[in-house]
Amino acid sequence: MKNQEVAHIFREIAKMLDLKGENPFRIRAYERAAQNIESVGEDLQKLFEQDALTTIAGIGEDLANKIKEIITTGTLRQFEKLKKEIPQGVLQMMEIPGLGPKTVKLIYEKLKIDSIDKLEIAAKTGKLRILEGIREKTEENIIRGVGFVRKGQERMPIYQALIIAHNFVESLKKMKEIEKIEPAGSLRRRKETVRDIDILVTSRKPASVMDAFTRLPYVKEILAKGETKSSIISRENMQVDLRVVQKQSFGSALLYFTGSKEFNIKLRQLAIKRGYKVNEYGVFSARSRREQKVAGKSEEEIFSLMKMAYIFPELREDRGEVEAALKNKLPKIVTLKDIKGDLHVHSKYSDGAETIERIARKASECHYQFIAICDHSQSLKVANGLPIKEVYKKIEETRKVNARLKGIYVLCGTEVDILSDGSLDYPDSLLKKLDVVIAAIHTGFKQSKAQLTKRTIAACKNKYINIIAHPTGRLWGVRDSYEIDFEEVLKAASDYNVALEINCYPQRLDLNDMHTFKAKQAGAKLALGTDAHILDQFKAIDLGVSVARRGWLERRDILNCMNVDALLKWLKK
Repeated sequence: MKNQEVAHIFREIAKMLDLKGENPFRIRAYERAAQNIESVGEDLQKLFEQDALTTIAGIGEDLANKIKEIITTGTLRQFEKLKKEIPQGVLQMMEIPGLGPKTVKLIYEKLKIDSIDKLEIAAKTGKLRILEGIREKTEENIIRGVGFVRKGQERMPIYQALIIAHNFVESLKKMKEIEKIEPAGSLRRRKETVRDIDILVTSRKPASVMDAFTRLPYVKEILAKGETKSSIISRENMQVDLRVVQKQSFGSALLYFTGSKEFNIKLRQLAIKRGYKVNEYGVFSARSRREQKVAGKSEEEIFSLMKMAYIFPELREDRGEVEAALKNKLPKIVTLKDIKGDLHVHSKYSDGAETIERIARKASECHYQFIAICDHSQSLKVANGLPIKEVYKKIEETRKVNARLKGIYVLCGTEVDILSDGSLDYPDSLLKKLDVVIAAIHTGFKQSKAQLTKRTIAACKNKYINIIAHPTGRLWGVRDSYEIDFEEVLKAASDYNVALEINCYPQRLDLNDMHTFKAKQAGAKLALGTDAHILDQFKAIDLGVSVARRGWLERRDILNCMNVDALLKWLKK
């Protein structure tokens, strides 16, 4: 698919224009286009052939022509020109959290620093402090940020890895020689980042499978090719390993290669106590001189033999799941089918691409009972935040849509900004007229941990606030989480009956699984919101459900699992 390639080029252009100090709305247009392209379900190549590129939200004639140029030539003249003006290392410096384009430009022009390696050395030796505005604390943040960037280079976000795995798996599924096929590893456990992709298959003709695998169009480089295992580097620079295993050992191999390492150790220790030996080939009785295979065809068979409940892959992190399974006390973790609505979507009123009615109809197609449209508030100009009079207009339109449509209820809401002093961007007199109010921090990320925590807690104390959106502010590849005292925020959310959001947007996934687990332990409610700006982004709810499952969440923990009447009652608290 060309989607990822085009999205990457548009994102790089946005970064370079930002560095050059171009119009922020132009920069935003490229960023939004990249996000929308990644979310589109169809291949850009097909849309190009159908002359339908402008059907993508945010893609006008100008950007459509640029996409055509990328598809036909493999690149974009504008992109190549900008790359000659700005070294790649300088662009990489912009990925450091908190290091804005103005500071990067200053460092590059005054000190001729053009890579994160040189930047790290300068920060460690105090050489950056000769520049105006850079202090010791700034250098400490840069050193920490360089580590964040390097960590990001080692692992890929789950949403990107899932696309790569899907391409390989769906292509291989078409082979009649393949009987079973499953991804394994951290991808199957739905960790937020993935180092490499493991795929297991059963086949009577492994040589044919390996030939087909290594010849797929997604392959950039072949690292190794064997009779039962091959490794390649994908076009996205992700290592993908394919293993052919025996049909009678598929379950044990899937269990072993899914991991985690800590979970596997705990399971092996349990097996030894029970008189068994567990490895990737099966479960063997260790009570006789000659080992006898007693299980391994399926994972369920192995868990049953160990006299424990089946442990879903997302839970296999040695966080108490083995002990809970032995006592049959595992949580009945949420599934995608349990979700009755999305609690964070944007419309044309702010920076979304669709009308309220089209969003409602899409929600109905998803078999939802409700959808919450929460557009940005007035101070966030770059996201076309709504003036107060526009909010009243939106309320009226929502009422009309609800009167016209049956089977779906539209909640009229807002994503109101928590301002730098902790006050809210709209007055209470307006907030009380809305069905749902989400509060969020979008500015002032460099404030102290105490200030950021105080702002969030102040929002929790407002009686009209229902949900705190993306509570830690993480944006993958752009910035790390800002510093807040999560324990204090969690306590405030519990005390004031405010839900914390699992933002399902692929580049956020905020809260993460560990925060979610802690929230459940504290008895706080969670809310899932895709933060969708186009209809194709509705499907990101699946990523949020994965975070919820890894956090041990059940239906009772999540607002989205309530029916519409129960939800409206909870929101009015």
